[in-house]
Amino acid sequence: MATKSRTLPLSKRGLNFEMFMWMITRLTALAMYALIFIAIIGALIMGARSQMNLADVLRWGFMPNYTHVQSTDVPDLAPWSTPFWRLVGSALLLVAVGHGVHGLVVIADDYIVSERGRGIVRILSIIMMLSMSAIGLYILWTS
Repeated sequence: MATKSRTLPLSKRGLNFEMFMWMITRLTALAMYALIFIAIIGALIMGARSQMNLADVLRWGFMPNYTHVQSTDVPDLAPWSTPFWRLVGSALLLVAVGHGVHGLVVIADDYIVSERGRGIVRILSIIMMLSMSAIGLYILWTS
């Protein structure tokens, strides 16, 4: 005999931490798509159609760092290294790291049984997130 899944009535559903994190995950995914789209469109506007191949444009789109343009036929790197593109790259980095680390924590919660183990994984994830974000931002702003 099949059991019917339990659903909560609308009056008992509310905004709790799990719902908030579910929304953050969805919104960060949309933000990543938007930032990648902005970077690809920006590259095409700045002349990448005739100076870069598709792989270089996509590499720029997934991380808008002007060092990705140095090995192409782009004659002038100045438009590619503006603070705007560094901000776009920083936003993309922070959103992607937050999205990915939250996904790792959710997966770890599914497999780790003890509360202490979950706490340790969450602390390690936060340390990893902060250190990787700091390293990535340092590279973006100093290269």
